Amino acid sequence: MARSSLQLNSEWIPKVEESLATQQLSQRTIAERLEISRSSVSKFINCKPVALNTFIRLCQELNIDWNGASQPEREWNDNIESFKFKQDEFKANPGGQISPAEIVGRDDLIEELWNRLRQQSFIFSGERRIGKSSTLKKMTANPPEDMLPIYRDLEGIRSPLEFVEGIWQDTETYLREEGKARRVREFISELTGSYFTAYQFPEIAEEHWKTLLTKTIEDVITLQNQQIVFIWDEMPHMLGNFSDETAMEVLDSLRSLRQTYPDIRMVFSGSIGLHHIIKNLQSAGYSNDPTNDMYPIDGQPLHLEDAVELTINLLEGEGVSVANLQETAEEIALAVDSIPFYIHHLVNQLKDYPEEINRDAILNIVNESLRNPLNLWKMDHYRERIDNYYSDVQKPYALEILDILSINPPTPFQRLWQYLKSEPHTTDKETARTVLRLLMKDYYLIQEDNLSGSVYSFRYQLVQKYWRISRGL
Repeated sequence: MARSSLQLNSEWIPKVEESLATQQLSQRTIAERLEISRSSVSKFINCKPVALNTFIRLCQELNIDWNGASQPEREWNDNIESFKFKQDEFKANPGGQISPAEIVGRDDLIEELWNRLRQQSFIFSGERRIGKSSTLKKMTANPPEDMLPIYRDLEGIRSPLEFVEGIWQDTETYLREEGKARRVREFISELTGSYFTAYQFPEIAEEHWKTLLTKTIEDVITLQNQQIVFIWDEMPHMLGNFSDETAMEVLDSLRSLRQTYPDIRMVFSGSIGLHHIIKNLQSAGYSNDPTNDMYPIDGQPLHLEDAVELTINLLEGEGVSVANLQETAEEIALAVDSIPFYIHHLVNQLKDYPEEINRDAILNIVNESLRNPLNLWKMDHYRERIDNYYSDVQKPYALEILDILSINPPTPFQRLWQYLKSEPHTTDKETARTVLRLLMKDYYLIQEDNLSGSVYSFRYQLVQKYWRISRGL
């Protein structure tokens, strides 16, 4: 069975300390750089078990060979396989790593995702902070027996070779006990003229990344007893770091592998950007649709009852005293559209609130947070991504449409158009329709039917309120 955790061989402690000193890294700075807890860094340095991916990332950051640095097989603790994050009570942790046990309300969704993976790969998209990564990590932590999920965050990847190297490092973890991870090493040995034993690719491998990707997949399909699932988070971010030509090649290569090896499953996840990335590539001459074999799934906020359950757990875990726990939890959930990230933020601020906690207090904290110039709730990306992803022609339409809808009730297109055409930079009706579709794809807006016909409005009241406040409307 594949190991879920690794621990440092005590003989490697001097090398770890030397690397920390050379790079002038403290436990705190390396934890912040990798976005992991300081306790994980401390456990790593003190030769205690840490999550497998965390162990590998720490070794990579310290420029040491993870395979050599890990505890020899005979010294493994028999209980490592059952090692779990232990948390006796829920704590507000906005933006931090959350134990799978603390992720509530996603069991039905996870079951749906596993069932989908038995048929095909999928794209898991949704608004930022909706809980996509937490859902995927919970899937990875508790897979069915017939599935082997391999999770990796791609946000920091800058080249296709880095991408392939990460996939190979992940897969070799599961293959090293079986003695099946050989194709990649044999190929690099041919390139270098000597047997390849390292855990990072040499420079000579750069131009051969496609071959290395294929050989990695060929290695991993030897695990015939389980369905291999590559879960790649922040795929749009990685592709955005590549040149247009390279992004096209990566997408085409992955699609080709899915067709060649139909037992391999891939999950692409990200907030906003994949359709923008592909659209930009098509504008640059790309004629393919590289994800048309993947099923699109939208991430959603929690159902209200699940959001209330999470809120109650956090209020009790933080020892927040309220007059009516159920009613207060529901008020908090409704104030932030049942989005877990903002529930964590709100409870975290309420635990130090000096006055009675009621509906007015909750709404006051929400409004103060949205006005806070320090961008505590990370809401400024709603404005910034208009500049990042929309063309110069589309930008004024997007801003004008969002301004109008932030201060108006649900509005039909014809009324929107009356506003738009009166402005000098928004006078093309078809561009207005195109941008409306984009704003819906990017989770700003929804289209619904009422007694007067089809109308447009903000998808989330929290975003609508932020937009109105930030734009001074």
